[in-house]
Amino acid sequence: MPIDAADLLAGAEAARTRPVESAAAIDRALKAAPHDPEVRLAAYRFAFYAHDYAQARDHAGVLVAHAARQLNIATDWRAVRPGDAAFSAMEFAPGLYMQALIAQGYCAARLGALDEARAVLAHTARLDPTDRFGGAWLLHHLEAAGGD
Repeated sequence: MPIDAADLLAGAEAARTRPVESAAAIDRALKAAPHDPEVRLAAYRFAFYAHDYAQARDHAGVLVAHAARQLNIATDWRAVRPGDAAFSAMEFAPGLYMQALIAQGYCAARLGALDEARAVLAHTARLDPTDRFGGAWLLHHLEAAGGD
């Protein structure tokens, strides 16, 4: 029987008004289906909005690897080249890949890991020269702020 991510995440809908219950539901879902992208995305969002950028960065990394496998490209973002996939395309997998990679860079910046943030965001700019997903924009603003 296939895993239903919505069933696993029941109770996580009220993250802002009932964060303790939501956290418990997400933890249960992660234990039951750690590789399910919907569960991982919910975990990322919860951590991000709770300002737990270290955990959010970890969840984003799992999503990057998941999308990479769907695209049949390297799971280590540093080994991915612009021609490996249509990164500016509207399809789900390239979009998930780019958004999760940008999320990794953003979270790294929020954690003060500025060299990592710059490397990740510069790489997203190379993969998506149209800047459809805003990695170059974010890098520009990080540099303009002097890493602040």
